[in-house]
Order: sequence, then structure tokens, then C-alpha cells
Amino acid sequence: MSRKLIRFDWAMKKLLRQKANFGILEGFLSELLRFDVTIESILESEANKQDEYDKYNRVDILVKSQRNELMLVEVQNDSEIDYFQRMLFGVSKLVTEYIKEGEPYGTIKKIYSINIVYFGLG
Repeated sequence: MSRKLIRFDWAMKKLLRQKANFGILEGFLSELLRFDVTIESILESEANKQDEYDKYNRVDILVKSQRNELMLVEVQNDSEIDYFQRMLFGVSKLVTEYIKEGEPYGTIKKIYSINIVYFGLG
């Protein structure tokens, strides 16, 4: 009997992306982070990668902790020179989505960026 291993990024893209499977993904992330989280949404990012020449294999998930903190979880397969800038962009975009016009800047929610990468960051 041959066994085939399934990579986590593939499972997130293909299986766990469906709302019916959010419990599995929440369980995995809660165990990884060592506190319970709830998935707010799977953010539409780059298209699902069908072969090695497609766009980067990337999945963004917005989760919320028990303390109402927002966390952007990203899985990235391929190395990028400007990855830290991309992380900053993703979090900055969320900040602007969670503050309303006329609201004081002091009400901006803290947002954490959690990155599961398959390459060295530096």
C-alpha cells in the first residue's frame, strides 16, 4: 500500500476552505496558537494554483481570538524578496477595513499577522 502525504497548504486550499470544514481548520489553528480562535472568513486572495506556473499558492484566513483580537493567517509556498512588505500591506488593508469614517484612530483594533511559510524569511 503506498501512502501519499498531503501538504497543509493544499488541504487549506482544497478541503478546509469550505465552511463545513471550518471546525477542522479552527481546531488546527487553535492548537498551533495554543488558544481558541474562530474563523471570521477566508479572504479571497490570489487564485488557487493549479500548476507550478500559476500565481503563488496563497491562502488568507481572518480569525478572531477569544479576546476579540483579529489575526490574518497566510500560507505561502514560494519565496518572495519583498515578503515582509506584503505582510505589512495585508495587515494595513485590514486596519482600513475595520475602522469607520469619523471613528477616532485610537479605536483601531490590533491585528496580528501569522504566516506559515515554506521558505526561510531571512
